[in-house]
Amino acid sequence: MRLKIASAALAMVLAAGTQANAETLKFAFQGTYNQLDPYSLNETFSLSMHGNVYETLVRRSADLKIEPALATSWEVIEPTRWRFHLRKGVKFHNGNDFNADDVIFSADRVRAEGSDLTQVLSAEVKVEKVDDYTVDFILPGVNPILHSEWENWPIMDKEWTEANDAVKVTSASDTNPNYASLHANGTGPFKIASHEPGVKTTYTVNDSWWDEKQHNLTGAEFTPIGSDATRVAALLSGELDMAYPIPVQDIKRVDNNAGTSALTGPELRTIFLGFDQRRDELTYSNIKGKNPFKDVRVRKAFYQAIDVDAIKAKIMRGLSEPSALLISPFLFANSGDFSRYPYDPEAAKALLAEAGYADGFEVSMDCPNDRYVNDEAICQATAAFLARVGIKINLNAQPKAKYFAKVLASGGFDTSFYMLGWTPGSFDSYNILKNLNNCRDDKGTASPFNLGGYCNPKVDELTKLVLSENDEEKRNALISEAYTIINNDVSHIPLHQQGLAWGVSDKVTVTQRADNKFLLKYVNFK
Repeated sequence: MRLKIASAALAMVLAAGTQANAETLKFAFQGTYNQLDPYSLNETFSLSMHGNVYETLVRRSADLKIEPALATSWEVIEPTRWRFHLRKGVKFHNGNDFNADDVIFSADRVRAEGSDLTQVLSAEVKVEKVDDYTVDFILPGVNPILHSEWENWPIMDKEWTEANDAVKVTSASDTNPNYASLHANGTGPFKIASHEPGVKTTYTVNDSWWDEKQHNLTGAEFTPIGSDATRVAALLSGELDMAYPIPVQDIKRVDNNAGTSALTGPELRTIFLGFDQRRDELTYSNIKGKNPFKDVRVRKAFYQAIDVDAIKAKIMRGLSEPSALLISPFLFANSGDFSRYPYDPEAAKALLAEAGYADGFEVSMDCPNDRYVNDEAICQATAAFLARVGIKINLNAQPKAKYFAKVLASGGFDTSFYMLGWTPGSFDSYNILKNLNNCRDDKGTASPFNLGGYCNPKVDELTKLVLSENDEEKRNALISEAYTIINNDVSHIPLHQQGLAWGVSDKVTVTQRADNKFLLKYVNFK
């Protein structure tokens, strides 16, 4: 017999549309969907939600291969000039025609102040209109992976955005949303029917979509459910058709329930910890007048104090793979050449003493509690491991909206020690080097997600060489050299690649991509 939901809170959350049409998908995620502005937050869940409505010049197939989307074809007509031929006859949801002006406008906006997606297109790239359906990208140097992250660059309607005074990007930390934060106008297979930030979002089908429809939905309804127990109970009872993530301890329960199944698989995301290495004094620590994290011995001590195998066994219940690098081994051929520093609390204590912190110190740790699999539990375990070597962690675990607003705060990254997860949008090591490990200024210029400000000019030099090298063997050797420096410097503490765990009603079929993007266009009711 299916579980009966007694929770009043759940009843309120799911009351509207419980008896919806059989082809209206009801799904839930652990975190909220806040901004509709597609450039406000570089986060996989938000990008996948945007991806139901907005489209890109190129997209990834179910097996993550690049394929045409709003661009039908492209060519490198000179070593530093790429030409993209745009799809004709495409209309935005409001009826406006898609053309080259929208691409140029979107190229400017995605690189503007407030955008969290600046990495998809270098500020040095010039974008020129050849005609209404042809656009050239002129590069400062050779770049064989120019378009590799463009699935994460939605194209916006220039006319609509300007008419609604929404040209300025509303950043993740901005508390004054504009029209594009609360409304959407894409070219994709679904339209936003209603959006209550952080509460509920409903989709309707775009019957005028240019592409061949692969789904049989009449609509979809998304509800955030932060409580693992409530989210799983709603799936088991039939209130939801799909829910993710499923806590690792509930996978067997979902599989054994009549009418539901668990979909599991490897994910490309790496979960890691980072330190503020830029400030001369930590913002959140009892150590004054200096920054312990500027000393590699302290960073290595933190690394060796954390038992990732215990995290895998006790918290992730086997659904994780400890990592020596900030990238999945599936994405770098030489990953087998690297190994983690061993778990060794005695070595960690010795390193702290050598660095002048024999009695340890206090530091605050920022952590989301609704973004990654068991994120808060991992941070709690990290605090416990570090306590054994004399480090007192003041844990600041909060919902992802508040977490990202804090750690990505404009005018400086407001954190001393933090957790972050990262899937390279290009599925390539250049993304890791450029976004997480290049030197940056206080605004994040040059390396926007290097929250801790790690800086080694040699890594920057190698990053530039990686971008322009076409020979695979030479390129991998350059990447290996960069990773060796990063590991020696202990720029971050890689923890693991988390596993995917989705719960699905047996009434529907879905496609589980290794980048954890859930796209409605692949969903079918049986």
